[in-house]
Amino acid sequence: MSDSFVFFLIQVLNGVQEGLLLFLVASGLTLIFGILRVINLAHGSFYMLGAYLAFALTQLTGNLFYAILLAVPLAIAFGLLLEALLFRPLYARDHLYQVLLTYGLILALEETRSLVFGDDVHGVDVPHFLDFSIHLTGALSYPAYRLGISAMCLVIAGGLWLLIQKTRLGMAIRAGASNREMVQSLGIDIAWVYRAVFALGVALAAFAGMIAAPVASVFPGMGNQILIVSFVVVVIGGIGSIKGAFLGSLLIGLADTFGQVFAPQLAGMTIYVLMAAVLLWRPAGLFGRHAAR
Repeated sequence: MSDSFVFFLIQVLNGVQEGLLLFLVASGLTLIFGILRVINLAHGSFYMLGAYLAFALTQLTGNLFYAILLAVPLAIAFGLLLEALLFRPLYARDHLYQVLLTYGLILALEETRSLVFGDDVHGVDVPHFLDFSIHLTGALSYPAYRLGISAMCLVIAGGLWLLIQKTRLGMAIRAGASNREMVQSLGIDIAWVYRAVFALGVALAAFAGMIAAPVASVFPGMGNQILIVSFVVVVIGGIGSIKGAFLGSLLIGLADTFGQVFAPQLAGMTIYVLMAAVLLWRPAGLFGRHAAR
């Protein structure tokens, strides 16, 4: 294989890996937004929370894999607690209250992060069994951990599809997104469905932060960066659509990666040009209906 082809292949792999990681964050955001009707500006902070949990627990256990096993249940518990204390009273409120509360939550979580971990940049070691590179040509290789990230994201994406399409919970989620009053009249506890969806959204974003920590580092404000891009994904894919979040994330990942390689001066606007193009073609997004699919 020529070096130019391998270089192109590496950029494709980087774009897919970035897109799949973004999907984990955006899928939770689109579920919460599309089903609970809550504008959650603090969703990026859950990504940051996952990264810092991975850092702290890796220091404790000495292994990222064990750290993730401990951190995921903590993220789910945090999501359930947050939904009960702060988000549940917002379901019937105007979006302005949601924006104000979730923005305040960003500030509170950032200040807590600063007090506990400080404002330094931290690194997380790659697990030993993935700490190597795959040789491609004489001068080019590809980190095995990045392929591991893509594989983990694909497994979770498949599991999420099965959950939404093939389980009773998924049926309740889809029905609740379409007509919550009808779901309640059928005897389904819609409040329990909301709790499950919110905890799932928090866990997905936190898990993305955990597995991204070794390649992206752990630093203050990291959640704010991915939040903006996640909203772009939700707009492109369509609010509430898991399928749209998946396709939109891949498009954004590839566009951002190739934009940085071939047009670095315009890289910052590449994803927004893509969003504008999609909205001109389909104003509601690629799969734009308020339903989880």
